[in-house]
Amino acid sequence: MARLTTRFWVDAYLARLRMLDIPAFVVAHGDDTGGAVLVKLSTLDGKAVLYQRSFDLESGARVWMSLAEGAEAEVDEAAERQRGFDPDLWVIEVEDRQGRHLLDQPGLV
Repeated sequence: MARLTTRFWVDAYLARLRMLDIPAFVVAHGDDTGGAVLVKLSTLDGKAVLYQRSFDLESGARVWMSLAEGAEAEVDEAAERQRGFDPDLWVIEVEDRQGRHLLDQPGLV
């Protein structure tokens, strides 16, 4: 089975969010074929959470874990630091007062 490109995953994720009228934007465009993805969830109250895909050490399953959480400016700084380490990194910003990001849905993990 062919490996999905990062660009395909990003496009599919944005489409899912649009279907539920959840605004999302590509803040940083990384490598189309192999760049990692960070997802920043802004709850539009000055707070945010930055998620990265990782492995659960107990189960070995892929999961989305919080990389940074708190004041939105601090979360933005954390995302910028990660971009400094990895210029191929994608950053997607999701804006939802209810805190929906859909990362826990099948096909997105």
